[in-house]
Amino acid sequence: MKLALIGALAAVLMAPAVFAGETLDRVDSTKVLKVATNAGWPPQSYLDDSNQLVGFDIDVANEIAKRLGVTAEFDTPEWGVMTGGRWGGRWDVAVGSITPTKPRSEVLDFAAIYYYTPYVFAVNADSKVTDPKQLNGKKIGVETATTSEEYVNRSLVIDAPGVAPVEYWLEPGEVKTYADSMLPFDDLRLGDGVRVDAVIAGEQTVLGAIKNGYPIKILPGDYAFREPLAIVADKGDADWTAKIGATIDAMKADGTLGQLTTKWYGKDYSK
Repeated sequence: MKLALIGALAAVLMAPAVFAGETLDRVDSTKVLKVATNAGWPPQSYLDDSNQLVGFDIDVANEIAKRLGVTAEFDTPEWGVMTGGRWGGRWDVAVGSITPTKPRSEVLDFAAIYYYTPYVFAVNADSKVTDPKQLNGKKIGVETATTSEEYVNRSLVIDAPGVAPVEYWLEPGEVKTYADSMLPFDDLRLGDGVRVDAVIAGEQTVLGAIKNGYPIKILPGDYAFREPLAIVADKGDADWTAKIGATIDAMKADGTLGQLTTKWYGKDYSK
């Protein structure tokens, strides 16, 4: 009985040593940083005409890898899989503009906030709506399994220091969900109210759609909410999370993140 108890206690005491720094050791050994990201979310990350992954998140991931002395290797799992944790070593880090929410904190470690996104209301260019408050009772499009969907369903809780609580006032008549970030805009571009009356999305994504010729516009006035975005790791490796966090802090301090957000979004969203 005592031997069993001593053995169990020893196992508990040794457990942190087994996992602490395991990811860093693997990355240092293989010289590869396995990155989970998105494949269809411009300008964050998307396939260009040469079928190569490009975008803000891709540049950030490559810069992290460079500073670690390794090469980034990308994979594009489904969003729910990437944010669901329990990766089993498939990826070392996720650079996918992920919001730190309370449910995600149970399965993921947030290494660092690396930029912020204001969420806006986009309507068709022909829409007569001039104020977000006029969207009450309207048909709203959002990407599924995102903070946009949580916001429109009044269930969004952002788990980050210094971020004000989300204020809810929108009462949509109908919510349409889409599996991809650009699909809501594909419906919105068909005409005012044809399939949706408005889309809620990150300002950077909307500006990217406008730049690419989508006949849409951002409603003036207050943002829906401001969203911090985090670099995340699978839960349980504190040394690795700290290493990524320190790397992001250095990228903020020397202006690299500000330069990358300005390159892709036209504004410095890193502060």
